[in-house]
Amino acid sequence: MTIDAHGNRLHGADAAAGTCFDQAVEAFNLYRGDPIAPLDRAIATAPEFGMAHVAKAWMLALATEPAATAQARHIAASLPLDALDARTASLLAALNERLMGNWSAAAGRLDRHNADYPYDLLALQVGHLVDFYRAGSRSLRDRIARVLPQWTPSQPGYAVLLGMYAFGLEETGAYVQSEETGRRALDLEPRDCWAHHAVAHVMEMQGRAQDGIGWMITREPDWSGADNVFKVHNWWHRALWHLDLGQIDVVLGLYDGPIRGSRSGVALDLVDASALLWRVELCGHDVGDRWSELAETWRQQADGRYPFNDWHAAMSAIGAGRADVLAHITDALREAATETDAEVGAWARETGLPLVEGFAAFRRGDYERAVERLLGVRYVVNRLGGSHAQRDIIDWTLAEAAVRGGMRGLAQALGNERQAMKPHSPLIRAFLTRVTANGG
Repeated sequence: MTIDAHGNRLHGADAAAGTCFDQAVEAFNLYRGDPIAPLDRAIATAPEFGMAHVAKAWMLALATEPAATAQARHIAASLPLDALDARTASLLAALNERLMGNWSAAAGRLDRHNADYPYDLLALQVGHLVDFYRAGSRSLRDRIARVLPQWTPSQPGYAVLLGMYAFGLEETGAYVQSEETGRRALDLEPRDCWAHHAVAHVMEMQGRAQDGIGWMITREPDWSGADNVFKVHNWWHRALWHLDLGQIDVVLGLYDGPIRGSRSGVALDLVDASALLWRVELCGHDVGDRWSELAETWRQQADGRYPFNDWHAAMSAIGAGRADVLAHITDALREAATETDAEVGAWARETGLPLVEGFAAFRRGDYERAVERLLGVRYVVNRLGGSHAQRDIIDWTLAEAAVRGGMRGLAQALGNERQAMKPHSPLIRAFLTRVTANGG
């Protein structure tokens, strides 16, 4: 009988395939290297190793990219259900819900799966990422809390659990506990860039720009390597702190270098690029022709199947003045919005389209329309996906629309709200100064 590094049976695998599977799970856990390649080796060695097929399909599905999702769908459809063991079949059932666009149903199936198989670290991370993509803050925390007492610090992967738990704590506002947990995870496994990222989120939410920059610089060798598939997002976090401090040249240097220099077509990297350029422009700075390249690259990814991505794609089209790309994105969202039997249809209707419309109105100077659309969506937008830090761009754009549109009372109120969260932010202080000046 072959078992994995966490004691789970691997049906259909021989020893060599099991070793490849462990390598893939570790790469997936740490966001280092390509987890698909060792899974392909495992499948070549043991073609009937069902969990290797399902793991590969899940990793492709979590890329939230049209081509990768199509690959995942093909793998899932080709697996013989009657030949799978119970654990693999359970993980496949959750995958099929995700492939149908029902992210919360997938999360619910994974709740049961994780309870039945608490040492299935692959499935725990899959569940954690599903919770992230559907912005399930409580689930990000509680999915890990439900199994953590059954693990011990000596078990392989314990640090990875702590890193995930740290992020869940941050997303539920437990900032002190989150930072402590994230630092503990890194003491055990310095390469865990998700734990590093959780601590970075705490510093971002608390407005600790200098601390954040120091945190990134001190640990840079552990998160910025060429094999680290999460490095762009961590560079994005560092850029946000430089932006808060008004260091625009540094921000654009990071954009042109580690954030966008490779011209990556990966959706997660494109999200960060769009979000950063939009923030730079909110601060009143010209980004040159950077939007043009981004909009053309995004055109290949926008399909309405994950509205969080489509909204960021729309930012690039709006910024570049590409009406054709914006129409392509909006049409994809409208088509998705007609689907009543898939959760992504509701996301497109209730959050994706209003956000795109609100951001487009902002860019053309129709601030009344922008405020109307963004005020209406800001309290339900966490259904869309992403983190609090990522979704903050909505409130920031709304506040800018209010002050630029001469809505002083609303601008003051929104500025006060933002300052309460980040009392030391130079950007927010500058915003409130503008509100006062406009009132005078």
